[in-house]
Amino acid sequence: MRNKCLRGLSILALLAASLVAPAGAASPEPSEDARAIVEALVACGTRHSLSSWTDTKRGVGCGRDVVVRRLEAVENESGKRMRVVVDKFETSAPRTKNVPVPMENIYAILPGTDPALERTAFVVSGHYDSMPSDIMDPATDAPGADDDASGTAVSILAARALAPTRARAALVFAAVAGEEQGLLGGKRLLEWLTKQGYTVGGMITCDIVGATNGSPDRRVRVFSEGGPDGIDSPGRQMARLVEEINGEDKVRLVFRLDRFGRGGDHRPFVEAGLPAVRFTEPLEDYRHEHQTPRVENGIEYGDLVKFMDFDFVAKTAAVVQKTLAEMANAPAPPRKATLGGAVTPSAVVFLESEWDAERAGFEILWRETTEARWSVLRTIDTGNRTSPSSTFEETLSSISTDNHYFAARSVGKNGKKSIAVPAVAAARRPPA
Repeated sequence: MRNKCLRGLSILALLAASLVAPAGAASPEPSEDARAIVEALVACGTRHSLSSWTDTKRGVGCGRDVVVRRLEAVENESGKRMRVVVDKFETSAPRTKNVPVPMENIYAILPGTDPALERTAFVVSGHYDSMPSDIMDPATDAPGADDDASGTAVSILAARALAPTRARAALVFAAVAGEEQGLLGGKRLLEWLTKQGYTVGGMITCDIVGATNGSPDRRVRVFSEGGPDGIDSPGRQMARLVEEINGEDKVRLVFRLDRFGRGGDHRPFVEAGLPAVRFTEPLEDYRHEHQTPRVENGIEYGDLVKFMDFDFVAKTAAVVQKTLAEMANAPAPPRKATLGGAVTPSAVVFLESEWDAERAGFEILWRETTEARWSVLRTIDTGNRTSPSSTFEETLSSISTDNHYFAARSVGKNGKKSIAVPAVAAARRPPA
């Protein structure tokens, strides 16, 4: 049976909540806008990926319609610079009983302005599907306010905030289905971007970003996987940049792929060797995730709007917005960084990079092997070079290769900085 709190929401209220302010009206505050989006999605009753795609009042198709209306309104506000795509596909997984089922992702694409970077995409995604206690039950109420109407709202808010802007690289704002059935929408998102000819410069999945649950630490957690050595990876470098852009008071770095034993839509990107991170609220309350709405022993279960913190949703959207704007306007990172100078008094960093007229130079970074964050060791100024060069070499006099990790990143004439690229050991030559 439907939860009583859902029963009273009419389709008229759903439509009203899902629409943006009319032309000429003052834009709502981000927290109010986030609430309207979440309430409209919750009003669909369930957004289980195996529920109806054709019922306009209840089911995952209802959720899709809420997202499409919102993003199409942003598309219109952008003067059609932004383009909304509904990506319909079929997929199967154990949680579809290995039977092919229909799915639909929604993407809003803001094209890049620089021919050198327009096929590089920076992506934010939330999943708009939901689930009750039984993952295979598409009929029972599954309001999914926090998991993950909140992340969907962040993606939409970021799209609206950045739609009037111009970025060198492309921006993609996604809302995907099938996350609860096995990250199906996230896998499809990566596949779609690849088929469209995009290189992913960075990906953020916002999943469960709607509450603080009494935590005194109100920073959004940023999860990132380590590399083969457990230390460095493109995602780990991206997480460090997210913190540098926004400040330690806004984000909390967590150096693991995801919450212990759990997963999210950034995983397919991480497994493809791409920069990808997960944003999640500071403290979760599992009574309000993946739970059929009910009261047991005086405890209320269910992922309901009443447990949300919309100021936190808005602040998370602001972090996403700032991160995407910085990354999409930075030069491309070095293609390769190599560390030489073993068994000598001085380390040498060799860089390979595509020419970029908007790049001012590079920063050589270093950190103690026990330190989590980079510091700038040296700046290489390339802004006054009159001819393109793809290779650069920097000798770090009297600095041993043994005691630190090293990396390099590009710096634009606009001050924007790319993701860092770790300097890996040069291949050893065979003995003469």
